[in-house]
Amino acid sequence: MEREKNLLLIDDDEELGNLLRDFLSHHNLNLKMINNGEDGIQELEILQLSSKGYDLVILDIMLPGISGLEVLKVIRKNNNIPIIMLTASGEDHDRILGLELGADDYLPKPFNSQELAARINAILRRSNNHSNSEQRKFGDIEITEKNRKALFKGHELKLTGTEFEILTCLTVNQGDTVSKDKISEEALGRPYTPYDRSIDTHVSNLRAKLKAQGASTDLIYSKRGVGYALLKS
Repeated sequence: MEREKNLLLIDDDEELGNLLRDFLSHHNLNLKMINNGEDGIQELEILQLSSKGYDLVILDIMLPGISGLEVLKVIRKNNNIPIIMLTASGEDHDRILGLELGADDYLPKPFNSQELAARINAILRRSNNHSNSEQRKFGDIEITEKNRKALFKGHELKLTGTEFEILTCLTVNQGDTVSKDKISEEALGRPYTPYDRSIDTHVSNLRAKLKAQGASTDLIYSKRGVGYALLKS
């Protein structure tokens, strides 16, 4: 039997937390809630150093004290744990900024609990489904699926789970244009919807990390209105 997954919710809405804790428990997901960013950061740092770390964080942007975006910045300095941001409905700027800062996905409030569970399970599933030791190489990019490690010219790329999935998808389809629909299904575990800029933002982050290791800015080629292709370096 698969072990219960441990989730950390950082949100000051006690009613929401209680509802989610009860609902997610039926999906083999154990939720702990912390109602402010400072304590959330401390909790995550302490637990990740032990053998009882969290598998995923659900992080609200609107928090007392430091904002969820500031919390996200701190977490991403040294931790690639999957993070789903909760944003106010209609706040597109916050969603894009959250993705740029390293969130794996987002949900606008109010949301359907079934949708949240589906997003959580999709992220956790893709994090665990590379059980083989297959290695892929395309140009200067090397990917080892078992330990989810990506290298460019021998230098490790510090990628989020979503960025790793996108790079893997592009590498598997070496040189071919991959549609946003396919990338969304494989990297986010959900269908692509018009006007959703998530994939574009994740690709932008990926380009920046590759460029920091000396890659050309056009290594990931964009075919307007269609998708992306990885060019051989």
